[in-house]
Amino acid sequence: MSNVEKAVIPVIAGPTAVGKTALSVALARELDAEIVSADSRQIYAPFRIGTARPTAEEMQGVPHHLMGELPLEAPYSAGRFADRARKIIPNVQSRGKRVVVVGGSTLYVHALIEGLSDIPAVDDDIRVTLNKELEERGVEALHNELVHVDPAFAKTLDPSKSQRILRGLEVHRGTGKPLSHFHTPPPLPGQDYRLFVLHMDRTALYERIDSRVDLMLEAGLMEELKAAWETAPDPDLNAWRTIGYQELIPWMQGDRSFEEAVRLLKRNSRRYAKRQLTWYKRYSDAIWLDTSTLDISEQVSSVLQGIRS
Repeated sequence: MSNVEKAVIPVIAGPTAVGKTALSVALARELDAEIVSADSRQIYAPFRIGTARPTAEEMQGVPHHLMGELPLEAPYSAGRFADRARKIIPNVQSRGKRVVVVGGSTLYVHALIEGLSDIPAVDDDIRVTLNKELEERGVEALHNELVHVDPAFAKTLDPSKSQRILRGLEVHRGTGKPLSHFHTPPPLPGQDYRLFVLHMDRTALYERIDSRVDLMLEAGLMEELKAAWETAPDPDLNAWRTIGYQELIPWMQGDRSFEEAVRLLKRNSRRYAKRQLTWYKRYSDAIWLDTSTLDISEQVSSVLQGIRS
């Protein structure tokens, strides 16, 4: 293996709005690297403002992979991401370039650095039954059931979000085992990854999130939503279950006030950040960096020290 192929790959993770983009670009420039995005929503071409996809100016000439490549109808998952990333990374290395992975999508990062066990196929009838139960019993009842049969997975979810609750229940009913059972990591893949989790004071982070939402709205988030909806007006698409868009769709359709949509968008973004931080605490070997006390150059130095030690 070449020195590039043997080099440790830094994975820059952490909650939304904590500063992952700025660090990853600065680090990539220092290492002469290309960036692989571990983000479940920035992959969709129409979603730019609402996913905080880096602009050309923010990228500073650093090549980025797995950003803005798919239409909203295209399926994407942690497994698909990991498969694509594991093809892209050796290709980048073969050109003598290093790789930096960046993204806040927790399961995507996990799928890349530790892998996911295969989940057996589940009968479609189970999902149909669960959707009927969702209408009849409500999301709270289904969440309570999930807490009983798979507390580890339920703990990672927003109780008001039905999609992943249904997924947890359908796997349990179809296999007799909790979904968390299938997330037991297999041996590490061939690459050597080092996880860096960015964080900051919770109050400061929430203020940054609220401010980012305001800036997104000023930048044309509502117009982006309307344009994207014209290309794929199907509310059942998984892509539309994205914070920043799902809160605004009822406003666009006249079923929610603008003020309420913005309130929910900020609230859901803060809750998501909290879940991200909780998730990353499971990695005992992760290196945590406080972006409120370290400037960019200090963050870069900390990562370089971490991948060389």
